Amino acid sequence: MRDGICYIVGAGDCFGLDFSPAQPDYLIAADGGLRHIEACGLSADMVVGDFDSYVLPPPAHPNLHTLQQEKDETDLFAALQAGIRLHYRRFHLYCATGGRIDHTMANLQLLAYLSRRGLSGHLFDAHSVITAITDGAHTFDAAYSGILSVFSADDQSFGVTATGLKYELAHTTLTNDFPLGISNEFIGAESRISVERGTLLLVYPRLPHAH
Repeated sequence: MRDGICYIVGAGDCFGLDFSPAQPDYLIAADGGLRHIEACGLSADMVVGDFDSYVLPPPAHPNLHTLQQEKDETDLFAALQAGIRLHYRRFHLYCATGGRIDHTMANLQLLAYLSRRGLSGHLFDAHSVITAITDGAHTFDAAYSGILSVFSADDQSFGVTATGLKYELAHTTLTNDFPLGISNEFIGAESRISVERGTLLLVYPRLPHAH
């Protein structure tokens, strides 16, 4: 597996790209995400998409992968699979929310897809980061403040434990039809979310330079 981060920029709402890829990082534009990348003065290593949102023909790029418009996967999912084929283990997704809510939901599913395969995915929104954990744990240092929400990506996630937060849980079962884990709070201490069996989505505040 490759070290470094595979950055993927989608065509959703862009709140700025506050990262600077360096070797061995890799930057993939998913369809219209190329516009966001170029607007921020960055250069994509690969461009993937069906380009159905482009008024003009597909952009000229030395590493262009054009997809059929009728396909099973989204452009961002295809970009993610390209990064997996390049043997990256860590993925940071940008411009992957807003606009069509169905695309936002699909991109949240991709975080679970990565987690269930032992890979790491983080989706960066305007003010939040979203990640997924499967049969494991995520620890936050004491610098975090604000709201942490936890959702089950499975019908049931078993043995959910939360420590170091305003509302603690011990070996609790979360389901995907009751938002018991919403709006917990950091309290200035190291905190931890764990799940014995299942996949959780975690939504928490962005920290400057936390990626």
